[in-house]
Amino acid sequence: MATVVPGHEPPDRGDTASLSDAQKALRTQMLATEHWSLLASRSTTQSEVLTRIAIFLTLVSAGLVSLGVLGNATGFRGWFGVAAIGVLALLVLLGVITQLRAFNTAAEDLVYVLAMNRLRRAYLDLDPGIARYFLTGTTDDETGAKITNFPFATRDRSQVFASSMMVMLVVNTALVGMFVGAVVFALSASLGWAIAAGTVIAIAQFVVWMVRGYRSYRGTLDAHSPLR
Repeated sequence: MATVVPGHEPPDRGDTASLSDAQKALRTQMLATEHWSLLASRSTTQSEVLTRIAIFLTLVSAGLVSLGVLGNATGFRGWFGVAAIGVLALLVLLGVITQLRAFNTAAEDLVYVLAMNRLRRAYLDLDPGIARYFLTGTTDDETGAKITNFPFATRDRSQVFASSMMVMLVVNTALVGMFVGAVVFALSASLGWAIAAGTVIAIAQFVVWMVRGYRSYRGTLDAHSPLR
């Protein structure tokens, strides 16, 4: 008996065996059109979110440099505190918006992968002989998605740790910590309380975003009903 690799189960030709060659050719053409549409949508989505992350990081750099210049000009006194809190508040707001987009994009990308896996399975139903040429997954479930995203080994936590989404989360966490610390220092004039409050809030928001990301991932999979 042949060994079945998870994510690469044998095709089911029950609904294609009776098709004529012309019908198979037409079905292949329609599937390929949908496949290219999904590829284009996935590429556009990835390009858009990477551009937004780049814009955000540029604004963060510009904002912090502006605070440094302003601090030197005012001696870090007078209205510098109000300006610093305003700049940090704006960066935190932009960071939250960009972070939301990054997490939403991750869910969208998972949907695109599942959809293309389903189409790839349809190709196999039409021609089982091409199964050996697919490195990516041919089942529209979690196992198939993991094979498509990382076909040569088991996907580990380093894939998440090194992602663009994680870069955004780390930068946004630092901004939130600085903003909270600045507000606490402005209200209490206590450096110790400012550092403590900024650290606690930063860690808390990091954990909240990580939990939200995992729930979004699981929610997408739970809402999907795989064919195979």
